[in-house]
Amino acid sequence: MAYKSRIVQIFIFIITNFFLLLIIDSASSQNILTIESRSDPATPEDCSNRWIHIRNLPSRFNLDLLTNCSDYPLFDDFCPYLANHGLGQKTHIRSRSWYRTDPLLLELIFHRRILEYPCLTDDPDVANAVFLPYYAAIDSLRYLYGPDVNSSFQHGMDLFQFLRSDEPGIWERNMGHDHFLVMARPAWDFSQPLNNDPPVWGTSFLELPEFYNITALVPEGRPWPLQEHAVPYPTSFHPQNLTYFEAWIQRVKRSRRTSLMLFAGGGGIGSAPNIRRSIRNECENGTIKNNISSSSSFNIVQRNGVYSKLCHIVDCSNGICEHDPIRYMKPMLQATFCLQPPGDTPTRRSTFDAITAGCIPVFFEELSAKTQYGWHLPADKFAEFSVFIPKEEVVFKGLRILDVLMGIPRSEVRRMRQSIVELIPRVMYRRHGSSLELRSKKDAFDIAIDGALQTIKDKLGDTLEH
Repeated sequence: MAYKSRIVQIFIFIITNFFLLLIIDSASSQNILTIESRSDPATPEDCSNRWIHIRNLPSRFNLDLLTNCSDYPLFDDFCPYLANHGLGQKTHIRSRSWYRTDPLLLELIFHRRILEYPCLTDDPDVANAVFLPYYAAIDSLRYLYGPDVNSSFQHGMDLFQFLRSDEPGIWERNMGHDHFLVMARPAWDFSQPLNNDPPVWGTSFLELPEFYNITALVPEGRPWPLQEHAVPYPTSFHPQNLTYFEAWIQRVKRSRRTSLMLFAGGGGIGSAPNIRRSIRNECENGTIKNNISSSSSFNIVQRNGVYSKLCHIVDCSNGICEHDPIRYMKPMLQATFCLQPPGDTPTRRSTFDAITAGCIPVFFEELSAKTQYGWHLPADKFAEFSVFIPKEEVVFKGLRILDVLMGIPRSEVRRMRQSIVELIPRVMYRRHGSSLELRSKKDAFDIAIDGALQTIKDKLGDTLEH
C-alpha cells in the first residue's frame, strides 16, 4: 500500500508540474491573455501606476526546485502538497474550497495567481514594478537542511549574477528598487550575518548588499523596517466562486460558540515558565475568579447558555495539524476566542485560521501580528477585532486569561466577531481561476500586490529626491 501511495504522489506531482510548466511558459513568452481564467482584461486607464513585468527566469530558479520535493528528510516531503498549483490536495473528494495547503508553497501559489493579474506588461520599461518568480524558500532548503548548509552566504548570488548579466538594463534602471519577490519563510531564516563563523541557522539572502533594494514579501518580518513586508500565511480555505465564499461566511455567522477560548498548538509541556505552559496550566486547572466558588463559576456559565467549556486545547504537537484543517477548524468555529501565543517565532499561521473561522484572536506579543501585517490587518483597528494580553503579565504576574476574557462585555464580543467576519476576505488566498464575482473582493494576494506597488512607488520617489 505504501508503494502504491508513493506512485500516486509521484503521478500527481508530474501532472501538476506539467500544467504549471505550460502556464509559466506562456507567461515567459508574454501570452498572458491566453490563460483560460482571464475574463476581465483591464484597460490602460485601470492599470495606471499598476503595471507589473514578470521577469523571465530560468527554470532552475523555480520549477526545477520542485523536483527536489522529497530530498530533505530532516524537513519534510512536500511532494503531496504541490497539487492544484501549490494549494495541495483537497481535504476530501467533495470539497470545493478546502485544501491541504503547505505554507512553504506560498511562492508557487503567488506565482500562479500573478499570471492572472490584469495589468501585466511584456515591456519592463513601462512597468511600475518587476516581479521575480524565484522560489526562495524552497531553494533555501538545501542550505537549511541539505548539502550546502555551510555555504548559506551564497544563497541568492546565482540569482543576482543572472539579473546583472541577462538583460541587465532591467535591473540597472532602478538598481533593484522596483523589484519584488515572495519568500515563504520568516525573514529570520534569510538573515544570517555574512561574517558568522561558524554559520548559524538561516541563509544570508536578506543580508546581501546586492539585495538591499528589493521588496520581499514574507509571512513574518523583522521588527525593524528593512526590505521585507509581512503578508498572511496561506490557510486551507481557497474558494473559487462567490457562492462558496458566502456559504462559508454564513456558516461562520451561524456557528454556536460553545467554548470560551481555544488553543490549537503544541509546546508548553516543559518546566520552564513560558506563555504556552501558562495556557496549558490554566486550561487544565482553570476557574473564573469572581468571588464565587470554583464549582459554581462553571455552572453559572452553563446556566447562562453561553459556554459549555471554558477552555479547549487542540493538541497539534509534532505538526499533526499542519495539513489537516479538519482537526482544528471545527473547534475554532465553536470557540469565541482563539489564543495565539508565540512559538519559535512571534507569528502563527493559526492567526489566519482563527480569523477564517470567525474566532477572535488573543495576542500576547505585538510582534505576533500588530507590527507585522499592516497591509492586511490595520494596526489602528486591532482593538476592534482582537484582544492583547502581555505575556509577562500572565507568566510572571499571575494574570489569568480566563478572567480577562470573561470580563469583556457580551455586546463588545458581538462587535468584535462582526469585525472578524469582515476581515476574512482580506486574509484568504482565493483559488486561481476564480469567478469574476469573487474577484471583486480583494483577497490577501490583491492587497499584497497593492502594498508592494505602493512601497516601490514610495522608494522610487525617495530615490529621486535624493
